[in-house]
Formats: sequence, structure tokens, C-alpha cells
Amino acid sequence: MKPIIPVCLTLVLMLAGKSNLFAEETAKPPSYEVDLRVVTEGFDGKTCWVQARTGAIPQPGPFPATVVLTMQKVLLSGSDVFYALNEMRTTDGENWVGPIKHETLARRRLSDTQEIAVCDFTPGWHAKTKKLLGTGHTVRYENNKVMHVRKRSVAYSVYNEQDHTWSDWTTMSMPDEPRFESCGAGSAQRVDREDGSILLPVYFKKKGAKQYSTTVVLCDFDGEKLTYRKHGSEHTIPVKRGLYEPSITKHQDKFYLTMRNDEKGYVSVSDDGLNYSEPIVWKFDDGQELGNYNTQQHWVTHSDGLFLVYTRRGANNDHVFRHRAPLFMAEVDPQTLQVKRKTERIIVPEKGARMGNFAVVNVSPNETWVTVAEWMQPVGIEKYGSNNRIYTARIKWSRPSQTD
Repeated sequence: MKPIIPVCLTLVLMLAGKSNLFAEETAKPPSYEVDLRVVTEGFDGKTCWVQARTGAIPQPGPFPATVVLTMQKVLLSGSDVFYALNEMRTTDGENWVGPIKHETLARRRLSDTQEIAVCDFTPGWHAKTKKLLGTGHTVRYENNKVMHVRKRSVAYSVYNEQDHTWSDWTTMSMPDEPRFESCGAGSAQRVDREDGSILLPVYFKKKGAKQYSTTVVLCDFDGEKLTYRKHGSEHTIPVKRGLYEPSITKHQDKFYLTMRNDEKGYVSVSDDGLNYSEPIVWKFDDGQELGNYNTQQHWVTHSDGLFLVYTRRGANNDHVFRHRAPLFMAEVDPQTLQVKRKTERIIVPEKGARMGNFAVVNVSPNETWVTVAEWMQPVGIEKYGSNNRIYTARIKWSRPSQTD
């Protein structure tokens, strides 16, 4: 005779099985859909919008945030000839106001022939002070051409959401040491700690040096002023311009640092956010190199998964400047620091224009945006279909992230 299992025990076993299945499912990285939208487009043949990056100000109501997008014009007849930052914003995710030029984020004259500007600007919400803080760095021009021997400084500005203005951009003081003669936080993803202090990745070099070094600076921010407190380990490689344009994220109990190099992208990991392991080259999990070079990579972070957004060679994109399009997104193995090739997908397609300058913002626990502009250099790339579009690639998660 078969043993009779009480009904209550059967129910317990069924519920336990369902619980285990649920635990297994939630242990997997979340799936996602990409909702690709165009904020604005139109190419005038002389200038184009670049450096499209967003910050999200939490708000009540059906749409969870006011999204503030900053961008600036670049002159196509030169290299990195930037003008004043402009703003676009949306409170519902559908309708955009702008572009609105901000004189507080414009160039400043240094002499009859020299000017200074802020560029590579990234806005980010600072929860402790409830302020939108934008960080970047300075660039200097002589007769409207980039000065190749120049001082670079960490630049920042604070947004006033009541009247939609930015404070006059200013710079953060670094230690008075030769190695920090030129130091910037261009295109950087930062991490804000619970106490309000900020982990801001920067890159620096002393006058005459060949390579940049990367480090992470611990900063204080009181809602108005950004102040250096200390910095962590310093990293470079003896290859062309070294390691620069770093970005960091925190995933579970670790911090991850990704860095640009002229030949290959690099990655490192940390327990405390300041002191990092020796950088290694980005690779796929089959051992092949990722193929990213001479441009940025940025993080998309969910509580249950770590992802990288990047560009690379080998995607039928030899006609794109430095292979900086399309934008790929793939899952990262936090243990091996490798990109899982089978998870790679295109989130912004290429139409001839480069898209290496982009940014990531968490709009809500359910949605992360990647924002990017079609940079219309070199001349003639519009023949592939580009039109200086500004995209939002909206990553819609299958389940909400449990982190802010």
C-alpha cells in the first residue's frame, strides 16, 4: 500500500517547490525590452548636437521623474570645438521642452585669443541634498582651436529645478601637486554614497607626461560646493594616452571601474570604491577581446544584474569613425569581469554617425535610459542615414531593481 501523504503536507511541498522556482528565477539577471525613441533630429551641415546626457529628478505622479537632458553644439570644421550647454527636459517622458541655452554653462573669455568652456558634462541626481549635480571638465581654446598643451580642471554646476537654471559652472580644487596639473571628470559615471559623499572618477597627468592616470576621488557635496577629500589607487598603462574617461558603478557589494585606452578598453574591481585591482583588458567570456577602443564604455546596473554599454569593431561598421556605433549592451560576469557574448544586443543602431559619447540614467526601478547623439563627423556620413538624432534607448526591466 502506498503511504498516504496528508493534504496539508502536499500543499507545503507544492508551495516550497514554487518558492524554489521563484528564488531561482529572481536569481537570474532580469530580461528587458528596449523602447528606442528620438528626442529631436535635424542636421544643418555646419554644427551638430553632441554629448547628450540626462539626469532624473524624482517626482510624484504617473511618470516618476523630471528628466533633464544636457547637450552642446560642436563645430564640424574643427576638433572638439564646443559651445554652450543647452537643456531639454520632460516631465512625462513624451513631450520635451527646449533646447534652452544656458549662459551659465557657456564659454568664458581668458584673453583676446583664448577662451575656456565646460564639456563632457554629465548630470546626476544627488539624493542627500536633493539636487541635480552636473560634472565634467574644462577645455581651452586659442583662436577657436583646442589648445593641445592646456590645463584641464574638474568642472561642475548645480541645477535649480524651481526656475530651471544652472549655477555658473565652477571647478573643484585638487591637491596642489604636479600630477594634478591637468585633471578632469569628463563623461564620468559617479557613485553617491548613503552619507552624501561622492565617488567621482577622474583622470589626470602632469605637464609633459605622455599618459593619463585614472583614480577615484572621494568628494563632499553640500548642495552647492563640491570638495575633494581624498583619492584612491592610481592606474595607467604605458600605451599611448594611458587610462582615461573612467566610469564606476556599485553592484551588490563591489565597485566596478571601466576605462578608455586608445587601443583597448580596461576594467577593474574594488571592495571600497577607492582602491582598485590592476586593470585588465575587456574580453568576452569565450576569451576573445571585446573590440572596444579609443572611446567610452558605461554601466547599466540592476540589483540582479550588471551590464555594459559599449561600441566595438567587427559589426560591419568599418565606415563608422573609430567603430563608435552601434551601441551594444551585454551582461557582465561580476566574478570574471568578462562580457557574456550570448547576451549582447544592439540598443541603438548605427546610421553612419559615431555614438561613443553617451550616458546612462536610472529613471525609476523599472526603467533605465541610455541617451546618445549622432555626432555628424566626419563630413558626409549622412549618406548612411544619420540626421543628428538624439536618442533615448529606454531599458524596461522585467522586474524592478531593488536599488535606487
